[in-house]
Amino acid sequence: MNPRGDDGIFSLGKQRRGQLTIFILVAVIILAAVVLFFVARNFFVFSTIPASIEPVYVSFTECLGDDVLTGAGVLGSQAGYIELPEFQPGSTYMPFSNQLDFLGNPIPYWYYVSGNGLQKEQVPSLNDVESQLEVFVDERIRDCELESYYEEGFEISMGEPKSTVKINKNNINIDLDMDLSIERGNDSVLISNHDISMNSKLGTLYDSAREIYDHEQETLFLERYAVDTLRLYSPVDGVELTCSPLVWKTNEVFSELQNAIEANTQAIKISGNEFTLNDEEDKYFVNDISVEGDVRFLNSKSWSYAYEVNPSENNILVANPAGANQLGLGILGFCYTPYHFVYDVKYPVLVQISEGEELFQFPFAVVIQGNNPREPLLDSEAVDFEIPELCEQKNTEITVNVYDTKLNLVNNAEISYECFGTKCSIGQATSGILKSDFPQCINGDVIVKAEGYKNARHQFSTVEQGIVDVVIDKLYELNVELTLDGVNYNGQATVSFVSDDYIQTIIYPEQKKIKLSEGDYEVQVFAFRNSSLRLGETKSEQCVEVLQTGIGGFFGFTKENCYTVEFPAQVVSNALAGGGKQGYYILESQLSSSNVIEINVQSFPTPNTIEQLQQNYILLDEKSLNINFR
Repeated sequence: MNPRGDDGIFSLGKQRRGQLTIFILVAVIILAAVVLFFVARNFFVFSTIPASIEPVYVSFTECLGDDVLTGAGVLGSQAGYIELPEFQPGSTYMPFSNQLDFLGNPIPYWYYVSGNGLQKEQVPSLNDVESQLEVFVDERIRDCELESYYEEGFEISMGEPKSTVKINKNNINIDLDMDLSIERGNDSVLISNHDISMNSKLGTLYDSAREIYDHEQETLFLERYAVDTLRLYSPVDGVELTCSPLVWKTNEVFSELQNAIEANTQAIKISGNEFTLNDEEDKYFVNDISVEGDVRFLNSKSWSYAYEVNPSENNILVANPAGANQLGLGILGFCYTPYHFVYDVKYPVLVQISEGEELFQFPFAVVIQGNNPREPLLDSEAVDFEIPELCEQKNTEITVNVYDTKLNLVNNAEISYECFGTKCSIGQATSGILKSDFPQCINGDVIVKAEGYKNARHQFSTVEQGIVDVVIDKLYELNVELTLDGVNYNGQATVSFVSDDYIQTIIYPEQKKIKLSEGDYEVQVFAFRNSSLRLGETKSEQCVEVLQTGIGGFFGFTKENCYTVEFPAQVVSNALAGGGKQGYYILESQLSSSNVIEINVQSFPTPNTIEQLQQNYILLDEKSLNINFR
């Protein structure tokens, strides 16, 4: 008799398989518990932090929040950038570099025209802005000020940070992955994830900036204001009843145009903002676009301008009379003098959008060509402006040899030629020598650019074939160290080395390296400190001469129209509080044997009134600098 029965083996197999299933189920449960433990560990970590350690973590999260808001402030003040795009210089033809110098701070243009006449955009996407803030936080978070806790016996260590930032309309969320270990005595904690949200309007302000920028690219409303201003304040087209020539000085015409552009730009308004319209002239400055935030448009005469008017002779505009000297017109019994001048004008406008104490600002170039607005830039690709006719007429073969100060040939030098303000690209001297055709010109300038060398100009006529040798100076990179009244200074400052043909400026302490060659410089230092100086709201009346309607307008008769321009109150957060100027001839031997330029400046009183601020600028011109090489 078989005690197991006929199916004994089969029953035993089922039993063993059932046990195996139970073991697998238990293993899965254990594995899930382990995973859940590690996932939930950070979620519930704050409640498990020992009371003695909790203040340290609170200080750390406050530091993280401060870093986020500091980065947001930098992004807002620098057009959505923390790490600025590589600097691109302008030219005589187009004065814009790719950055606007605003009160000593560089702000990348969102739209500008490059030195070689290309329309360019550098508008950061919101993802780009978020990525820059992530890098900013990652680079700063390990430097949180926790020294006081070390003195109390805490041991704090931080791993490698990796943050993820999300910028919303009303807040900024940051998820920081970084091991943070805090220990003291028998208490310890390890926290790997830190998720916080900070109130900020950065997202709202950025969206408003994009709407204004897109509206400008679609409608060119700033260029249209510029054309109106040009025709109101400058001789463009017209006629006067006179038998004498009409004469204008171009520098006076330009100065008046600059004043008008500055005032009219500040009068521009956005329909979505709250303001009171006093008369019809006020309505002229209102643009039909609704955005969140208070919007201001700024321009300054001190910013880069390009101005050209034709026909002109020796900086004089002349319109000769017609009628008295032309057969058949004298019988009309009067003379008239018609005029028609063609202008090219380029200047920057800075747009500021604010809510409360938060600000977002970005600049772009306004371009008038031939008395008309530029063509709209409808896509992000660079578009050529018309190539000057001179550059298309290259018919004289010239050989250019490029040497350094030791008479060694310099490779890969870029060669261009400038004649009466028109600049033409020629080619590259790949082995220090370029043989190419040049446009014909008397006393034009051969311009040489090479990496690691200062740009050079050499006057040379190209009416006949010839050879020109150009010597360029090597640039040496040195560290800049500032001291204020003999004490190391790490506050905000601008440092400039200015010579007749070369200017170098750095924003200190973010930038501490400068490239110089031998030469005679004026060294200028502007040191700034935090200020609460407030400039009150002001109003000024602006009057313009406009053509009369009817027959009077046909003959150029005008009437005066006046309107009020309001300048809102402004807080000067950074005020001049030290600096000076010093002439200094720098030898190449000093540059080649030194690593550091040490500059000591004198401090000024921190200004509390506009009069004190003005006095500080007077002091700046009077104070000298102490400069040492080591």
